[in-house]
Amino acid sequence: MKKVVITGIGAVTSIGYTAEDYWSGLISGKCGMKTITRIPLDKHDTTVAAEVSEDFEAEAVKYWKKRLLNATTTATRMGLASAGEAIEDCGVDITTYNGKKVGVVYGVIDTSYEDSELDKPLNITLKKMPNELPALVSIKYGFTGPAFNVSTACASSAYAITLGKQFIESGLCDMVIAGGISGIITHLVISGFNQLLAMSVNPDPNTAARPFTKNRDGFIMGEGGGTVVLESEESAKARGAKIYCELAGAAMCGEAFNLTAPKTNGEGMAESIRLALDNAGLSPDAVDYINAHGTSTGLNDLYETMAVKEVFGKRAYDIPMSTVKASIGHTLGAGGALEAIACIKAIETGIVPPTIHYDDPDPELDLNYVPNKPQEHKVDVAISNSFGFGGHNATLVLKRYNG
Repeated sequence: MKKVVITGIGAVTSIGYTAEDYWSGLISGKCGMKTITRIPLDKHDTTVAAEVSEDFEAEAVKYWKKRLLNATTTATRMGLASAGEAIEDCGVDITTYNGKKVGVVYGVIDTSYEDSELDKPLNITLKKMPNELPALVSIKYGFTGPAFNVSTACASSAYAITLGKQFIESGLCDMVIAGGISGIITHLVISGFNQLLAMSVNPDPNTAARPFTKNRDGFIMGEGGGTVVLESEESAKARGAKIYCELAGAAMCGEAFNLTAPKTNGEGMAESIRLALDNAGLSPDAVDYINAHGTSTGLNDLYETMAVKEVFGKRAYDIPMSTVKASIGHTLGAGGALEAIACIKAIETGIVPPTIHYDDPDPELDLNYVPNKPQEHKVDVAISNSFGFGGHNATLVLKRYNG
């Protein structure tokens, strides 16, 4: 079976508009949350989000013409900026590379054409197309392999990456551009998650998202876009590409349990982790870092902790496990890609990012959540968990490349 490697990364987040700035923000403990400016707040319980400043547009115009960008929503433009960065980073020469063997798969829940976006009532049909992002990427670069979007809630971009891996292993593609977007700080989304009691109502941006703590009361919405370039090892070596790491394993599974609640005691989460490690041909003893789904909700943080203990046994206490959602919010469709990038950088640098806002420990949650400050830790194998509403679970296994 073909080995799949990662040769390019790109990111737009509330703490940095490039992958490197995003990573620097993570390890410095930067918080991208603030009082919401996208919409009036008089009818909402949640008043905090991790918005991306319009300054990110300077990154988008490096790769895309302004006229084209005007036919997209802010969320789609974040994805386009991350795609441009990742493709440039991978160093591929699109004039000579076989575009028929390149796929484009993105996690797109929706494009958020509502509220402030309605002030620009042009190209409405295009802006509402969930598949606009993968279509534009394929058109610009001449990639004529499979191009489409995936919508599996918070696991969307992890599903996209998993599918990309399978396309390369099957021989359908030599390269896949995969990722996801989130820009859904809108009236309907904020109202909906408040109705589900899933989001924090803490008005303080510095304490609103407190994963794994005793006083956690829900997640905070985050905006962003993330892209990774997946490639067969053969293709990457043939063109002398820089290889960040290997995508050694990936799994997708459904819980068949509940639309909003995870399966009791984290059984479905544990199954996702096991399947991904089996796919990688690795034992739990090989894992050095866990990037947790870590939403800061009561059930997720408890059940994910239980799942990790179930899979890793006593060794669970020796593995650092952190979540970036305290820094950049819950980026929904973009989460899997942005969190995979955090794992890639952890492997590259030997530093694991912290879980910030960790103040009052929950006695039921007793693992090493990398509280508040990064930790130096050699990472040869990292896993990234993404668990979405509907019971859509995915786990990625990233491994140091030893070519």
